[in-house]
Amino acid sequence: MGPIMLAADAKSSSVASLDARDRTMRNSQLERRQPFASVNMGEEKPFDFIRTFFEGVIAGGTAGVVVETALYPIDTIKTRLQAAHGGAKINLQGLYSGLAGNLAGVLPASAVFVGVYEPAKQKLLKMFPENLSAAAHFTAGAAGGIAASLIRVPTEVVKQRMQTGQFTSAPDAVRLIVSKEGFKGLYAGYGSFLLRDLPFDAIQFCIYEQLRIGYKAAAKRDLYDPENALIGAFSGALTGAITTPLDVIKTRLMIQGSANQYKGVFDCVQTIVREEGPSALLKGIGPRVLWIGIGGSIFFGVLESTKRFLAQRRPTPHQNSNTKQD
Repeated sequence: MGPIMLAADAKSSSVASLDARDRTMRNSQLERRQPFASVNMGEEKPFDFIRTFFEGVIAGGTAGVVVETALYPIDTIKTRLQAAHGGAKINLQGLYSGLAGNLAGVLPASAVFVGVYEPAKQKLLKMFPENLSAAAHFTAGAAGGIAASLIRVPTEVVKQRMQTGQFTSAPDAVRLIVSKEGFKGLYAGYGSFLLRDLPFDAIQFCIYEQLRIGYKAAAKRDLYDPENALIGAFSGALTGAITTPLDVIKTRLMIQGSANQYKGVFDCVQTIVREEGPSALLKGIGPRVLWIGIGGSIFFGVLESTKRFLAQRRPTPHQNSNTKQD
């Protein structure tokens, strides 16, 4: 019986070893599937859409307001550069013109964007294979952009009309635009806005998330706020440079008002190239890259900090059970 018992023990030990190895492999695979620090998923837990949505709303709104307030003058200079025809000089006065009205739109727009992006991202990451995580981030960014565009476009129209001196206050701008151009005037350039912002949102968040995944895997730890900010700056600057021609087109269509100088996106491109040359499509690229690069640094730094703060304030299961007992 001795040899049989020893063989049985050896076999049992071998099976246990294999089971342990399988568990280790499954755990390592799970860890590799969850380096998306901005999701704050941690261990596999039931998906809480409401909590994820509201945390995204708070974090997105906070980050959007901080960025817009800090960098508004650079955005104003960029807009005036793009609006100037030929070699016309730009006015450097009133660089904060329209900020208050713009914040009234930026806050809900940023809140809606992240509020949609975060739960969409979590759902898509669960649905897509691990090697298609970039597609999940890209799609979630586009979904957030579409939702936020309903608020962003009227805000952008009013802001840019004020930045170029057409109006002195947001309420007057809204009233006069609607009276002269109808409600659709608040959505002037909507198609060009989507043409610019959907690729921008999708590309920027995809680059940001993928860089964080790679960085976190290499560092084998959560990232610090300065690291998140640096990745945000790089992804923002790169995406801003790529999408500058789309931004020029969007600006020209939004500020033309009832003059209807351009009949649409393609006519706008043809007219600009014919009258000002192809280089005009890169007008404002310097301020835009600077603005979005710094903005990306601030936005993602504040976003991750706020989400981490909210995650730390979530009640633990132990706290929940004590509350129920009370």
